[in-house]
Parts: sequence; C-alpha cells; structure tokens
Amino acid sequence: MKKYRILVKGMVQGVGYRYYCKRKAAEYGIKGFVRNLFNGDVELEAEGNQNLLTDFIKELKTGPDGAYVKSVIVEE
Repeated sequence: MKKYRILVKGMVQGVGYRYYCKRKAAEYGIKGFVRNLFNGDVELEAEGNQNLLTDFIKELKTGPDGAYVKSVIVEE
C-alpha cells in the first residue's frame, strides 16, 4: 500500500473534476479525499495498491471533458 498527496493544476474547478476523481478512485479501489484549493488547484490524498495508483494518476492527467490539466504533482 502506498499513500500519495497529489496536486492538480490547470482549469480543474467548476468542470466536474472532483466528481471525476471520486468516480475513478472508486473504480480503482483507491481510498482518500479530494478538495478544491483557494488558488484554483485541486488536492487529493490517495492510498492504495502501487500499480492501481499509477493507473489512477494517469487518469487524473486526462480529467473530464471541459477540464484542462496543466500539471499533476505527486508526493509520497
């Protein structure tokens, strides 16, 4: 089991990005939380199997329709 703090930058608020994260986390069996930050970024804490987390992070880089993900910063 691994645990990551993930910061997503770009146009990720007001486009359903948090809901997208929650849905994808459920699909991958990832536990944690997602929240909007005051500066327009989205922060996640994700815990789960290393391989599943890697795939989950790839999904975060895409995001839902309408989102523009500039960068995804992952800290263990």
